[in-house]
Amino acid sequence: MALSDRSRESLLPSFLYSSAARSFAGTSGAARLPGSAPAAAAAGGGAPFSVEAPREKIEMYSPAFYAACTAGGIASCGLTHMAVTPLDLVKCNMQIDPVKYKSISSGFGVLLKEQGARGFFRGWVPTLLGYSAQGACKFGFYEFFKKYYSDIAGPEYAQKYKTLIYLAGSASAEVIADVALCPFEAVKVRVQTQPGFARGLSDGLPKFVRSEGALGLYKGLVPLWGRQIPYTMMKFASFETIVELIYKHAVPIPKSECSKSTQLGISFAGGYIAGVFCAIVSHPADNLVSFLNNAKGATVGDAVKKLGLWGLFTRGLPLRIVMIGTLTGAQWGIYDAFKVMVGLPTTGGVTPAPAPTAEAELKASA
Repeated sequence: MALSDRSRESLLPSFLYSSAARSFAGTSGAARLPGSAPAAAAAGGGAPFSVEAPREKIEMYSPAFYAACTAGGIASCGLTHMAVTPLDLVKCNMQIDPVKYKSISSGFGVLLKEQGARGFFRGWVPTLLGYSAQGACKFGFYEFFKKYYSDIAGPEYAQKYKTLIYLAGSASAEVIADVALCPFEAVKVRVQTQPGFARGLSDGLPKFVRSEGALGLYKGLVPLWGRQIPYTMMKFASFETIVELIYKHAVPIPKSECSKSTQLGISFAGGYIAGVFCAIVSHPADNLVSFLNNAKGATVGDAVKKLGLWGLFTRGLPLRIVMIGTLTGAQWGIYDAFKVMVGLPTTGGVTPAPAPTAEAELKASA
């Protein structure tokens, strides 16, 4: 996992670091005396001497910190959702047409027969762009709101009610994230469940707007909130709790002494377990989103009438558990790997004790 400073600089956006390191690199050589070693080496025809800029640590909760978390969210959500497009495609069709797509295996067989291997990635562009935008807002705003609500609560109550802060921070972030996702999700579902509607986003978006208007792109926003807000609250709160429990009870050494690879492995494991809970909690709303975006003019009542309450909770659930578990584990692994790459700590772990209050310090000194 270790990267040299030079390779790190080549991989990361320059805005994550201030210009201080570069200015240091540019002036340190000029500040040397004429008779110093670099000058002698250059005069002797040896390799030019250069001073590498020191790696500048990103300050926690600075603008650069939130920019790094936003970039990590783009990588984690966009890439992982695009990778599981075939599973998502089968899931959506099982929800819309259970008679034709009776099971996971038969669903893949029907798609392969009717659309060929290329059909498995139908809708990958709106998936990539939509979930990249959602990931940027989800992770970036989660870190922001978690800090914001912790500051409002104060150190003592932030520690005491940390789970409530995780829940409130993730819910607030997801409200914003879904506004960014919703138009792409509407086009994606239509492309995936109505063969011949469009090839992808470039022709599907204008066709959708001509058919239902620009506001039609947001007709699934409320069900999307119903699916994604409980999902994200479970995703973040359960992940933070599971990872803390793993470090407390399953790892014999403190988190600070664990290798980065071990920490990232724990992030993936915690994410996968959290993903199973996420899938169960958010599945009824996921069925609603698929139904509403597929049928023009459909309502929630139509969906409940056609699917039934049992079908609303269970149709496509086993596949979604596999998909969301893998997806969530990979997302946390990628997100924390990005944070490690830019010099930030991984998410979660044993929460430090709150800072002592002034009153407690006075009592201790007395």
